[in-house]
Formats: sequence, structure tokens, C-alpha cells
Amino acid sequence: MITLKKLNFTINCLFLLTFLAVHGQQTFPKNDISDERPKAFAFTHATIVIDPATTLEDATLIIKGGEIEAVGTQIRVPDGYAEIRAEGHFIYPSFIDMFSNYGQPEVVIPRRGNPYVKREQIQSDTKGGYNANEAIKSEYNGAHNFEVDKKMAKKLRSQGFGTVATFRPDGIARGTAALVVLGEGHENNMLLQPKVAAHYSFNKGSSTQDYPVSPMGAIALLRQTFYDAQWYASQEWKPFTDLSLQAIIDNRNLPQIIDTEGWLTALRANKVAKEFKLDFIIMGGGDEYQRIEEIKSMNAPLVIPLNFPKPFDVSDPYLLPKISLTDLKHWELAPFNPLLLAENNVQFAITSHPINQATDFLRNLRKSVLHGLSQEKALAALTTIPANLLKVSNRIGTLEKGKLANFIVLDGNLFDDGTMLLENYIKGEGHAVVQPPNKAVLGEYQLEARGLSATLKIQPKNKGYLAQLEAPKGTVQNITFSIDGEMLGLAFEIDKKKYNLGGWVSTSGNQTVLKGNGTVDLHRNISWKAIKKSDDTNNGTKKEVSKIAVQKGKVIYPFMAFGSEEKIRPKTILIKNTTVWTNEKEGILKNSDVLLENGKIAKIGNDLTVKNATIIDGTGKHLTPGIIDEHSHIAISSVNEIAANSGMVRMQDVLDSEDASIYRALAGGVVAAHLLHGSSDPIGGQSALIKLKWGESPENLKIQNAAPFIKFALGENPKRSKSAPSVRFPRSLMGLEQFYSNAFSEALDYKKDWAIYDQLDRKQKQNTAKPRKDILKEAMLEVVEGNRHISCHSYQQKEMLMLMDVAERYGFTVNTFTHALEGYRIADKMKLHGVGGSTFSDKWNFKWETRNAIPYNATIMNKEGVVTAINSDSRETIRHLNHEAAKAIKYGGSSAEDALKMITLNPAKLLHLDDTMGSIKTGKSADVVLWSASPMSIYSKPEKTIIEGAVYFDIETDKRLKKQNQKERTRIIQLMRSKGSAGTKSLKISNTKPEFHCEYIEQAQAE
Repeated sequence: MITLKKLNFTINCLFLLTFLAVHGQQTFPKNDISDERPKAFAFTHATIVIDPATTLEDATLIIKGGEIEAVGTQIRVPDGYAEIRAEGHFIYPSFIDMFSNYGQPEVVIPRRGNPYVKREQIQSDTKGGYNANEAIKSEYNGAHNFEVDKKMAKKLRSQGFGTVATFRPDGIARGTAALVVLGEGHENNMLLQPKVAAHYSFNKGSSTQDYPVSPMGAIALLRQTFYDAQWYASQEWKPFTDLSLQAIIDNRNLPQIIDTEGWLTALRANKVAKEFKLDFIIMGGGDEYQRIEEIKSMNAPLVIPLNFPKPFDVSDPYLLPKISLTDLKHWELAPFNPLLLAENNVQFAITSHPINQATDFLRNLRKSVLHGLSQEKALAALTTIPANLLKVSNRIGTLEKGKLANFIVLDGNLFDDGTMLLENYIKGEGHAVVQPPNKAVLGEYQLEARGLSATLKIQPKNKGYLAQLEAPKGTVQNITFSIDGEMLGLAFEIDKKKYNLGGWVSTSGNQTVLKGNGTVDLHRNISWKAIKKSDDTNNGTKKEVSKIAVQKGKVIYPFMAFGSEEKIRPKTILIKNTTVWTNEKEGILKNSDVLLENGKIAKIGNDLTVKNATIIDGTGKHLTPGIIDEHSHIAISSVNEIAANSGMVRMQDVLDSEDASIYRALAGGVVAAHLLHGSSDPIGGQSALIKLKWGESPENLKIQNAAPFIKFALGENPKRSKSAPSVRFPRSLMGLEQFYSNAFSEALDYKKDWAIYDQLDRKQKQNTAKPRKDILKEAMLEVVEGNRHISCHSYQQKEMLMLMDVAERYGFTVNTFTHALEGYRIADKMKLHGVGGSTFSDKWNFKWETRNAIPYNATIMNKEGVVTAINSDSRETIRHLNHEAAKAIKYGGSSAEDALKMITLNPAKLLHLDDTMGSIKTGKSADVVLWSASPMSIYSKPEKTIIEGAVYFDIETDKRLKKQNQKERTRIIQLMRSKGSAGTKSLKISNTKPEFHCEYIEQAQAE
């Protein structure tokens, strides 16, 4: 019998397994002598954690041939099995990482030039019968490309992992993951299951093809690919071969995992999952606590990382102002993420991803438990949950009879600070992780060595020892101490004499003695002895896990400066004795009252009273409808796709509720915005109409039942006039006209194909290929049939005339020419066609095609009867659209009421929202702004911006929030300092979001 009392635990196990070779069928030629005896051994007297809910004390685990033969208490060790006594040791199932890149080829991401100046790649360069887009790599098989990586396997084993599902993180459809164990044998023996999951993302990876260049393009590509796979599967006789689509079909019964990198993208992925009735397992980013209600409502399992942010160097006065409140709060709250998920009953597994930070995993796992996560939930997230999600719980995840002998051995509770992971067993094969301190030598000794009498203390430190010598004079010094099995050595200098002592550990009865021989000053031979006075085996190196004592900060909505702990809610508001700009036939009302109730404008009149209302004194102030920006690019994660016809992409897919521009716009009296695609393409993406509900989720920003819009573009941008190497069609005004005609004609042909198919009877349909669902052509068909409205980027009259002519040929009307800088030249023709104009107030000559713009444009179009609005196309200009509108008074002599309508009622008309917005009228939405003076005055300030009866901006609340923000920053910075770390100067600070405008190309992909 092997015991742990006299020999080091790890040495015993390694010695034992040296003689226990793998037993089983071999297919590789032998070229040496091998031991064919099966591994058969038993751990006894251990604390064995069978599963997260079951722990056995003084228990036995019996292993044979790489599998668990028996586990329990009062089990007899069979004859012929080696027994390893493991008193004081804990045995757990080894961890399972279901999101790993272990053993996969490195993905090389090419440097991409700016799409405006590089030669485009329109077609795929991938050879073979694969998908038309390089980012669709669903045919990739992780098992075919897996190679054992001994160095990385050792790192992962040191953190408790025994099994990983490994895939290559490349592309939007990434192929399949293989289930492998982290041993060091041949790949054949390490592979447990060739296909265990299918992987997806919104990142194009190594694809050099232009499309997609943006997150919304990636979403559109994935949606179309799923529709294509459905169609391809329905075809009995394939009209062509697409191995990538076939792989999606073949792997649809595997667990489907999508990489989202954060809660915002997770919500986007969940929308795709619902559209296709998929059960996505969502790989998160560790920030799910920031929108826990929305995450919970997805009802989808998560995989979460524990890569908690490190502290900043808050002592650096230059760095400190650059650290956002978001980054500070995330540093504090990220360790609470697992706890909050567990409290909200969100099922989650834990991953060591990213693999290059795996060595921090155990530390961060224990940190999660210190921050409130229960040990049971933590262990389940690493064992039973990933095993169940991957459908491999019959083989791994618990320590039960018949399962693989994948387990870890520790010298204490896994979650206690200071507990050491000693060994990690993979299929019954032991792999040493840490050689723990020999507890027998720890303690305080009286050292005697020829004239020297001193106190020797030997304590554990990290994974080694700390030895200190206290001389009779009271001085204490650290000394060199080493031990190898029973042999040890000491080296120190005292009283100007150098001692080098060697010896061994001896026990006499219950007393431990260190003794041996040595030298003084390298030449005098001496004998020495150290007799133990007391044990000091713990010395505070282990701390039992306990809940963290500090109170965590509050989550705010949105998770940034000027966020609130509670989401803003509507209330009953009575605004008294104010000047009301109605935008209705009543005109401007003096000294009037307005009641806002149930999100609507309930009453307008004098001397109104109502119970339980918030009363606002409007004396000397002005109340107007909320400003509506007809052309904006705030509150989105991307702005331009570059597919020439990008009508399949949707701005609603990339709404970003955490954009500070929302709050800034509210401070300028803006209540709603039309979020447009950029002007890189002749046909851009589908628009989104939102209200600026600060703190709400992306989905709750959307205006429900709003009319659908799409962005078209004319001029230099879609023609690639600034890109000499461009090969993309079109390159001229003639090409633009033909491009639009082609798009509309193809849409009508698409409709005809479906009509013909729908008219076939059941038998005929069985012998006829079903048309392929094409989300791009469906968007174009909506335009042709007048069900989706065009807002067209435009400058020059000739181009606007061309598009009106094309539209009339196909029987529909262009809704809006946005910018329309030469609209004054053709205002009569615009009115005749029925198109509106949304323009700049006084921007001109900023590029060649705008050289004929004039500041009288808005007034001229308006007087001609064209519905005219003034837009921003800028996150800066949106903050003072009232000043932009006032320029129509200065330059064109417009009335103040007409000028106000250009940013309120008129954009509401252009956006088909005027039945609920744009004027102050009983029954309309309570979207109003209270100004300190006339809204057309440069000195006027919005004091309250109200949307559907909820105050989303208040000038006094703004002052209070500024103080709260600074107080919160100070609190967290002091907390960082209290941790005793100077922080890291090189830590990356969140980048400031770039300003999106019509010509902005996604630099994250382009550079």
C-alpha cells in the first residue's frame, strides 16, 4: 500500500503510473517493448465530489483502463489494484471547456485596406464547390485539423480542465468542434467525438472578400445562408453543389454555438435564432449583468468567460481622465456576473476563453465564488452543464461508474484560496501539476550549528517554501532553502559568516529533526541539527471561501455616464401656464396648460387640474413638439455595407442603446431619429426609426409599427468616384440608372417566379424546384410595390431627376431626397412627383458635387409646396437642430413656426409618423420639449425632453447626475487603490466611438 504520510503524493502517483501502461486495442505498429497490463488503482480515504450536489467523505475511487469502475464509501479495493491513500485530499471531476481553440491552426487575419481606395474583391477566392462567400466555412471539421499541443494542454490541465470542445474561430459559419481530452498521447487517443457542436459568429475572420464589412452585413449574410440551407435541403435534385450549405444541413442536429462577445450582440444573435427556430447556445462576453433582464428573457443557455478586467494605474494623472465610468464600473462589477446570472436562473457554462489568458482561470473562478457565486453553481458550470449542453454527459462531467477517469486531485477544497491542484488525470493517466510543500518539514525549529544558535522557521509560500532565520540578536532574515524528497539544503550569511548546510529529515517518535553536515565560509566542515519546536503547517496560506464583504456598485441604464439605477418610466405630468407651439391650426397658444397622461397628450387648455400629477410651472417657458431628425447615424454599431446593393442589411439589427449621442441629442430637444445606412452603395440598407429612450434596450428604442424605409444614394460616393482602382459596378450616372432598373426588374421577376410556383398543384410542386428565398430581392420588391419608402442621399438635380424618372417607370414614388442641395432648382418637379426634401441648413462647397448648394434651399422648397425638413447627419449637429432650423429665418425669411415645423412636423410627415408625432394635439404621443425661451433663440435651452410622458432629459437632473458620476468615479478609483496594486499602465482603454456619417466605412474591418 502506498501512503501519503511519508512520500509526496504526486511522486507516488507518478511512480505508480510509470508501470501502468495504457491497455486496449492498438492500430499503430509497435517498435519497442511495452507493458500491456491495464491501469488499475484506487484512491482511498479521500473527499470525493461526485457531482455538484454530491460529496462523499472518506470515500474510494477505483479506476481501471481509463474508466471509473466504482466510487463510494466502504468499498473494498480489489486484489491486484494499487491503493493510494489520499487523506486530506479532494477529488473533483475535471473541467469541461465547451468553447476552446486548443490544438487548432492559427487564424491569420489579413490586413484590409480602406474599401474606398483598394481594389475590390467581389467573388470568393476559395477553390472548390463551396459557398459563394468566403466567410461561410461551415464545411470546416475541427477533428480533421486537430493536433495535440503539449504546452497548451499542460496550461489548461493546471487550471483543472480535462476535456475541451475545440473549433477554429474563423468566419461567420465556422464549421464543427471536436471533443478532445487534454492528454499528451496520439490524436487518435485524445479525440473523444469528432463532431460535438457547430459554430457561428458575426465576424468574417480571414475572408478577403469585401462583403460583409460591417456587423449588419454579417447578420444579413448569416440570415441569407440559413435560408439558402433550408432551400438547398428541400431540393431533391440539387441545381448546383454547395458543400458549405450541405455541412450546415448535416450538422443541424448538433448543438449550435454562436460567438457574440457581449450582451448587445447576444440580443442580436437571439433574434436570428428566433427567426429560424434555432436553439443557439450563446458565447457571451462577461458583461451580461449590464442587461440581465434582457439576457434572461432570451431563455438561451450561455457560455461565459472569467477574463475579468485588471485595475488601471489610477496614480497616473494623464491616464485617469481617459478612463470612462463604463470601464471603471465594469472592473468592479464583472466578477459579479456569474452570481447575477445564477440569481436570475440563467443557465450558463464557464470557459477559459480566451486561451491566451487561461493561466488566470482558477484565480478568477475563486474570485467569482468570493463574489457570491455558490460552489455548486460554479462546479456545475464547469462539469455537468457543459456535458449536458454538448450531449456527452454519458461519458464525462461526473465521477460515476462507466465514465472516463477524468478528475483532478487537490490538497483541499477547490474554491479555498491557497488550495493547490496537485494532479490532473486524463483517461486515468496522471499528469503532475504542482508538487506541494512537504508538510512534515513545516514549522519552527531550534537550529544548532557549531557556535550558532538560532530560530529557524519554515513556512509554505505560494507553491514553495519561505525559510527565515532569527538570530539571538533578534534580527530576522530570509534564507535559501531547498528540498528534494527527504534531502534538503540551507544557505545563509550571519555575523559575516557564510553557512552552506545539507542534510535530511529525520523523525524520532513524534518529533521531527533536520540534521546533516555543512561548511562555514566554504572550508570548515561542521555538523548541525534543527529540532522542531512547533508545527506551522497552515500559516494562513489557505483561506476558506466566504462571500465578499464589500457592497457591489449599482448597475445603471445605460451602463455609462448619466445612466440611472432605475429605467425611466412615464408619469402623469401637468405643464402649467406656458407658451405652446402646437404646429396645428391653433398656432402658438399663450399661457396654456398641457396634460400628459398614459403616454399621450391628454388635454390642452387653461386652468387644468388633475389629481396625482407632477406639476411643472411653465411660466415664461415654451413647449414644443419634440424634434425629429430625419437623417441620423447615431445609436448604431455600423453605418455602411459595401455590397453595391446592400438592401438586405437592416439598421435595426445593429441598434446601440449605449451610444452617448442619444443623451446629447436629448439635451438638444430631440425625441426621435431616422437611422439611415450610409451612402457607400447605390442601394443601402433598411432604415430604423427610433425614439431616444435613454436607458432602454435596443429593441425598446424602435418605434412600433413605423413605416419601413430604405436608403438609396446618388453621386460620388456610390459611384466610387474617389476610388480609382475600383472595379465595382456602377461607375457613372448611366450605370446608376441601369443599376436601379436591374434591381427593380429582378424583383418583379422574383415575384413572378413565386407566383408561378404557388399556382402549381401539389404533384407539380414535387417535380418543380422551389424558388430560393432572397431577402435582398424581397426588399427590392417592397420598394417597387410601394411598401418600403426610399430616402435617397442626393446633391445634384440631374441625379434626382433620374431617380424620379426610374421610379415613375416602375410605378412608385421616391419618398425623400435627403440633403437635396440642388432641390431649389427642381422644387416644382419634386412637388409634382410627390417627393419631400430633407436638407442641410447652410452647408455647401464641402465637395465638388455640392458646389451649387445655397442656404436658401430649405425656404425655397418649402414655399414651393415640397414637404421640407432640416436634418443633421451628424452627432454634433443633432444637438442644436433648433439653431439649424432658425437659419431658415435668417437666410430665407421663413416664419418661426415654419422653421420649427422643419424639425418637428415636416420630418414626421416624411417619416409617416405625423398621425402620432410632430405636433401638440390631443391624442398624439406625449413627445414634447420644454424650452427656457423661444426655441428659435440661440440663447434658449431645452429644460425637459419628454418622450411618451417620461422625462428622459431634465436640466436639473443633469446637474445632479454630473455630481453623481464624479462621486462614483472617485469611489471606484479609491477601491482600486485599496486593492494594493499600482495597476497596469498598458491596459487598453475603451476606444471612443467614431462619428458615423454617410461616407464612413467600417475601419474595424477595413484597416
